[in-house]
Amino acid sequence: MSPTPGTPSGTLGSGAEQPDTYERSLAHWAEQGRAGMEAFYALASEDYRQMVAARNWSADLRRVARDSRVRALDVACGSGKFPAELMRRGLADALAGTTVEVDLLDPSAFSIAEARSVLGPPFVPAAEHEVRLQDLDPSHGDYDVAWATHALYAIPPSELDAGVARMVAALRPGGFGAVVQATTTSHYLRFAELFRAAHSPAGTPFTSAEQVAASLVAAGVTPSVGTLRYTVGSTDRDVVEGFLQRCVFDDSVPLSRMEADGPLGEYLAGCRGPEGYRFVQDVHVLTWDV
Repeated sequence: MSPTPGTPSGTLGSGAEQPDTYERSLAHWAEQGRAGMEAFYALASEDYRQMVAARNWSADLRRVARDSRVRALDVACGSGKFPAELMRRGLADALAGTTVEVDLLDPSAFSIAEARSVLGPPFVPAAEHEVRLQDLDPSHGDYDVAWATHALYAIPPSELDAGVARMVAALRPGGFGAVVQATTTSHYLRFAELFRAAHSPAGTPFTSAEQVAASLVAAGVTPSVGTLRYTVGSTDRDVVEGFLQRCVFDDSVPLSRMEADGPLGEYLAGCRGPEGYRFVQDVHVLTWDV
């Protein structure tokens, strides 16, 4: 996901207290957080398989290409799981001669380096922007496509409109935008909110797909909404613990303690069955044309 639940794919936002959502996220998108990142993707890689299978992304890229070239902005690029999955599914053959030049945006230098390292044809790494989305220089624009895949969770609600507006403004007329984000009914958001109530009640909550959609409307676009529903899970308690800890960027609370934590424990009990833990994800794929 991204800097927040999921691969999360990047890290965005700013927190009012230390360590708040953004600070925890940024601290985990670093070399010392690699083990947690890998534990998370043991389950969260399914996020990217689902989103890539859900849409003909190659058709979107062909549609906005200019002279066999696409300028793309990867918002909160994280570890590059989205372009990597597109490559795995044969995007280079599907685009046949079209080059996708990718600007990588993330406040974490570690994330930018990770994302850059996985790019291969048809992707070519271009500029790097080590900033939060809401701080992107307005002079950087004219992109054919911009995407944020499980990447906007750690933007505080008070800054979400500004960040989404900056993303929309970065697209050229005729460009294409996409945000993939979990809804309030997904595991990512439900678990994050229960964990926050139990362990960080003053912390900034994660943002939802519904909030992102409202910010897109505020920015002057009406997104099309696709819905993904799928389940991830494991019988391995170590895998589950690593996944859950990375969902909230907090590896100080073991699974056994989570299971004993009132409403949080009740939620986890509802996710546990004979086949181990199973977590249901409800995700919106928000797309728009400029």
